[in-house]
Amino acid sequence: MTYANNDGNTAVLDTPQTNNQTNNQTNNQVIRPTAEGKLFTDFNISEMLQKRLAAANFITPTPVQAGAIPPGLEGHDVLATASTGTGKTLSFLVPLIERMDAAVSSAQGLAQQPQGGNNGKNGGRTKPVIQALILRPTRELAMQVIDVYSKLLPSAKHDSALIVGGLSEGTQLSQIRRGVRLVVATPGRLEDFLRRREINLSTVDMLVLDEVDRMLDMGFLPAIRRIVGALPRTRQTLCYSATLDANVREIVRDYVKNPVRIEIGSTLKPSERVELRGYHVTSDKKIGLLEHMLNTEEGTFLVFSRTKHGADRIARRLEKNGHDVTVIHGDRSQSQRTSALASFTSGKHRILVATDVAARGIDVSHIAHVVNYDLPGSTEDFVHRIGRTGRASAKGVATTFVLPQERSDVKKMERELKAQFNWREVDSSIQKEERNQPIDIRKVDNVLGMETRSWKNSDASAAPFKSSLGENEGPKRQSSGGGYGRKSGGGGFGGGNNRGGSGGGGSRFGRPSGGRSSGAPQRSGSRGH
Repeated sequence: MTYANNDGNTAVLDTPQTNNQTNNQTNNQVIRPTAEGKLFTDFNISEMLQKRLAAANFITPTPVQAGAIPPGLEGHDVLATASTGTGKTLSFLVPLIERMDAAVSSAQGLAQQPQGGNNGKNGGRTKPVIQALILRPTRELAMQVIDVYSKLLPSAKHDSALIVGGLSEGTQLSQIRRGVRLVVATPGRLEDFLRRREINLSTVDMLVLDEVDRMLDMGFLPAIRRIVGALPRTRQTLCYSATLDANVREIVRDYVKNPVRIEIGSTLKPSERVELRGYHVTSDKKIGLLEHMLNTEEGTFLVFSRTKHGADRIARRLEKNGHDVTVIHGDRSQSQRTSALASFTSGKHRILVATDVAARGIDVSHIAHVVNYDLPGSTEDFVHRIGRTGRASAKGVATTFVLPQERSDVKKMERELKAQFNWREVDSSIQKEERNQPIDIRKVDNVLGMETRSWKNSDASAAPFKSSLGENEGPKRQSSGGGYGRKSGGGGFGGGNNRGGSGGGGSRFGRPSGGRSSGAPQRSGSRGH
């Protein structure tokens, strides 16, 4: 069997498997499509969907869309490796919508199907069953899918359910019990509903696993296995990942059958549209260097901090010096994160300070500068970070601050990326940051009253960041790294959770090397994303 994509490339699909053959091997041929000269109207999709795409201003497909949509429409499994910002969402939504609509037109989309949690009592009315499931690592990314789906099908706003942590559980359960065709979820919350028998996935006909590598990094493998185990074996699966390491290959081996393999560029290579800059700088000059860039460079800035505590500290300092800044990290509520992202997207705030996990949901096309205030934990994280700039054919700048002890790590990163940074000298006029100075206790009346522990200190320097809008952007419970009290841990990999402190110090490249959170474990589905 052969498959020809829109570019005329032909991928050889394996012949049907016999009983003594495995049926989940990846095709040997890899499609590296381009979208030059192609339009969405060239795809074999309904006239209604063509009109909706045009109304939403989707005219020309990106390479990953040109490569993944045709085999998806034909019912093949797809394995696509593509970096962030390549248009993956539409590449699976188009075949998903067509598949669901075809089921409705053939009278297979509606059934008298009891859903978990209502004991099968649905009042005798016929309601939709869940036909498609999309799993993404964070709630922001899941919400983006719902937004695009609503643009394409504005009349079907009650046709989908968003199942994520950090939002009202009651609303999500009501949507499920009402009946929906599409579920977009993060693995943790969906596994929780599945364990409590609040949802029935036995009718799912199409599964999308997006950003598989990131979901595995966040520890969602057990949840994914439980969820996929509840799905029918006869389904179509579309799998997307920025990398294809051994853990991702295990998922592919177990859950994807004879996939058409799509590869968009090198997943460990920065976009050619992004200029890589680097500064060797000491920690006490980082904030001064950042302010120098803000005063001399034009455009918006996305600043990455390794920890939530660090993100708050950077934001406080910048706002104190008159900059329009907001912050997003795992300790903020969903409404706070949504508000911060909206204000940055609209231009109300020029600067957004973020941590890695929270930033997975950032999809803004006009970011001019990405600043790695702290060096990322891996080369993959570096590629994901700088992928937030240089989108939609625009150019961008990614600047990395490197401490003296991090030079060997950056050299390793340059070798893995096969790229060279444009190293620049730190301006000699940049002043060192003023740190806490020794105190002459002879001039202090009440020495015992000088409480310095961050979890008790009410001074602004220790408090969570509060924006100029008066919105408290800190946690409801103290959980940031770097604190002194019982609820705080050392600034660890992933930033900790909402009940306890963050874990022990993570390794610079590879998996975390430190301990686990010191606090009580979280409920499933709320892993700080």
